[in-house]
Amino acid sequence: MKQFFSVIALLIVVISTAQETEKKPVNIDASYFYGSILEHNPDINHLITGHPTGVILSYNRKTYGYNEWERRYGYPDWGFTAAYQDLHNEYLGKNISFYGHFNFYFLNRNAYFRIGQGIGIAGKPYDPETNYINNAYGTKLLSSTFIAAQYSKQNLFEGFGVNAGFTIIHYSNANLRAPNNSTNTFAFTVGANYTFDHEEGIPEFIPREAEDYKYTEPIHYNFVLRGGLNESDIVGSGQYPFYVVSAFADKRISHKSTLLAGVDFFAATFLKELIKLQSTSFPELEVDPDTDWKRVGIFVGHELRFNKIAFVSHVGYYVYWPVEFENRLYNRLGLKRYFTDDIFAGVTVKAHGAKAEGVEFSVGYRL
Repeated sequence: MKQFFSVIALLIVVISTAQETEKKPVNIDASYFYGSILEHNPDINHLITGHPTGVILSYNRKTYGYNEWERRYGYPDWGFTAAYQDLHNEYLGKNISFYGHFNFYFLNRNAYFRIGQGIGIAGKPYDPETNYINNAYGTKLLSSTFIAAQYSKQNLFEGFGVNAGFTIIHYSNANLRAPNNSTNTFAFTVGANYTFDHEEGIPEFIPREAEDYKYTEPIHYNFVLRGGLNESDIVGSGQYPFYVVSAFADKRISHKSTLLAGVDFFAATFLKELIKLQSTSFPELEVDPDTDWKRVGIFVGHELRFNKIAFVSHVGYYVYWPVEFENRLYNRLGLKRYFTDDIFAGVTVKAHGAKAEGVEFSVGYRL
């Protein structure tokens, strides 16, 4: 599972910082998709019985460099997407989802890569009495991420155009409640698009300037408190709070990029309860009831900056790992918002590879 971050907060910042003189062309697109659920985990094999189909509807605001961040990222689109998916399985049902997204163009702006993050609503989530077969979605409200690569010809005739490509749609609850085996749908798409106010012509792109490229900052030191709720993989074992204390140093090397390295201290009480359960109910596992449930990790990472918003990616290694839960490598993906130069908050997903451990809500201070 790869949870990536809420783009919606970034879109709000983009809207609020737009200049009054900016032209605002808008494009909408609609696509039909047909695909397959990927067997990323053998535990969901029984849920892969058909080929998912659905519809994706998107609103795209075009950019032309009126703001500095637009020039730095090659004049992307930003917008909102709604998707409907029939998973063609009686236990999974039909899902709907809503996202904030960005389109990043390539091939002389004839194609784009889209990334979106948002929420999904499961049509038939797990229920211990009425739908225990669905071990993919443990909650009705899900986190959802989607990516797409589209060849898009816009304004071919009277504002209308065509698009085709592929998409991957991911649904998960980030281990908020078990079960949480999640689904990933790979699908091919075909559709049409329409550009409003096409008769007025396309504005000229504002060229990049020297100050759009060169920027650095000295090393800063950061302290972060994170927390949330999660549950072990044992269904019905209960939700418990977890806490993380982090300290790291960062070096901003450009307007876009910040490099960092630091240490995490983890206190996840679900592990404390899991150790008790395993030591008493599963003697064959030979788990010592006095095993320490706390962990310490070191990590390196990167922040991709959009003005006051940053996409966060960390890779870590447990240097203190008394309980052998998952593996010693972990990763963290998500979003943070700088309210001032010193104070920030964020939402990230901590995972072991594709398996989420929990959603972390954080506040921090940067010296």
